[in-house]
Amino acid sequence: MEKQLLNVHNLVTSFRTAEGRLSAVRGVSFSVDQQETLCIVGESGCGKSITTLSVLQLLPSNGEITAGSITFKGEELTTKKEEQMRKLRGNDISMIFQEPMTALNPVFTIGYQLKEPLKLHTKLNKTETRNRAIELLQQVGIPNSEKRLKQYPHELSGGMRQRVMIAIALACNPALLIADEPTTALDVTIQAQILDLIDDLKAELGMGVVMVTHDMGVVAEVADRVMVMYAGNVVETGTVEEIFSNPQHPYTQGLLASVPNVDDASQKLEAIPGSLPNLSEKIEGCRFHPRCPYAMEKCMEQEPPSFKISDHHQSKCWLQEEEVNSHDRKHRAYS
Repeated sequence: MEKQLLNVHNLVTSFRTAEGRLSAVRGVSFSVDQQETLCIVGESGCGKSITTLSVLQLLPSNGEITAGSITFKGEELTTKKEEQMRKLRGNDISMIFQEPMTALNPVFTIGYQLKEPLKLHTKLNKTETRNRAIELLQQVGIPNSEKRLKQYPHELSGGMRQRVMIAIALACNPALLIADEPTTALDVTIQAQILDLIDDLKAELGMGVVMVTHDMGVVAEVADRVMVMYAGNVVETGTVEEIFSNPQHPYTQGLLASVPNVDDASQKLEAIPGSLPNLSEKIEGCRFHPRCPYAMEKCMEQEPPSFKISDHHQSKCWLQEEEVNSHDRKHRAYS
């Protein structure tokens, strides 16, 4: 059994606004093991990125964790001071941020930005730091590594910049890598290379990976387990095989139905009607019910609990209660 790295339990993250305190993450729970990739999926604005930023306590100034627990290797992170978190970030837990075009500082060389975490978190001397920087660039498949150290971000392509971001994140051999939309704005060929690279490094270094994405194709390629989020809530979790072959929540089904099938040109793409509610919108019951084709009266009145589909598969939908009751009635009839 793989060793658990991260455990998030009932996480609530809120923002102070002119309209009062608004919750962007509402009671989220999940875990990540060594050498496991957990993909967090959902539409833009569903709380994926805020969940991962909460883990590293990198929230905007008006954001804060208001409830829940986050443990990394058994240590509680929510009670750690900023100085303690700084030692953890980039060392034990690293993050690849969105948008490689803007995540790198344009006024510093690639070498300066790559050496920075090494200077902060290791005791390497100047020569060793430079050698390690070159080694990291080679590890992520960047040729002419010595020359690249002297270049600035604008001199590199988008794919190269994303590889530099990965090299920076891997500088101190983290136990956990958080990748927030690591293939956004990259062409399909480069996307595949980046995903293969992260997967190879996960196996080589024994990392756990949390990948945030809205792309179900990415999920199919790299995930071991999948967590589907909607409006700050986790609506379904399961292994990648269970989510793709037996999706239970109507939102998960909608996400999968909106993915084009290259093998079937006649397939009609389905769209999920409506849009995500904003944080201040008060919705009774299940927050997905205004967009759900199967919404019942109960959905509009009570928030559903998490129903167990299998040992690793759960869904928060009242339809599962109907299925459980139907199964029990059939079982009693034939017993």
